[in-house]
Amino acid sequence: MRKLRERAGLTSTAAAAELGVQQARVSMIEAGRYAVGADRVRVMARTYTCADEDLVDALADMTGGRARGWWDEYREHLPASFADMAELEHRARALRVALVIHIPGLLQTVDHARAVIREVAPPLRAYEVEHRLSHRMKRQAILYGDKPVPYTAVIHEAALRMEFGGMETVRAQLEHLLAMSEMDNVTILVIPFGGGTFPGTGQSFDYVVGPVPQLDTVQLDSAQGTQFMDAEAELAKYRAVLERMEMTALKPRESRDFIHGILRTM
Repeated sequence: MRKLRERAGLTSTAAAAELGVQQARVSMIEAGRYAVGADRVRVMARTYTCADEDLVDALADMTGGRARGWWDEYREHLPASFADMAELEHRARALRVALVIHIPGLLQTVDHARAVIREVAPPLRAYEVEHRLSHRMKRQAILYGDKPVPYTAVIHEAALRMEFGGMETVRAQLEHLLAMSEMDNVTILVIPFGGGTFPGTGQSFDYVVGPVPQLDTVQLDSAQGTQFMDAEAELAKYRAVLERMEMTALKPRESRDFIHGILRTM
């Protein structure tokens, strides 16, 4: 909604005047902090002279008129970005991720995930670890069921060799990756140390393919927190990086053989 407003050349104050509401309400709707119905979304889209019916339908389908998602119960216990990411994944048409040091969260075993979360700085309390662990495991449901989300993960060899939780946990995690890679909707591509040049800066990220292209989103994790990006120039950049990484990586069968090779050395 923010992008539609800006494309129409309206400030939030001007948009509020056109809509007959307070400026704060417009800002809260754009931030996803105010429940809004499908009819209101359509009124706002008309005000912003948006003629893209597919986009408006997709936005209307995401409104607060729908039942609350499971992620909403975590909003009191975890940073808002955790629930936001879970909702993005739930509504995604496909997911493409690239990781250098970590196994993708949606592919982690319980023991591996717990070991990773325990390394968060500053250290978390035991109940905080379990909240994050529970949230991460529930996110994985999108890979299963009648309509599983297509998922492509580019994983660097470094992530496969990190010893989170000890060798037994590492072996179980690699075996789990192999099992997941056999699923029709999951593609795992490995970039080995000897793979030559490494595309991009080496930063891990998630590319969420939205219901329509205008709703694509990139999620970055850093020491400063989670960042979501949706500007077209940023999306194009990360699509290009993903394409280069996927070209650099081993093919799916070769990637499985590579993981098997690591397991045999343990």
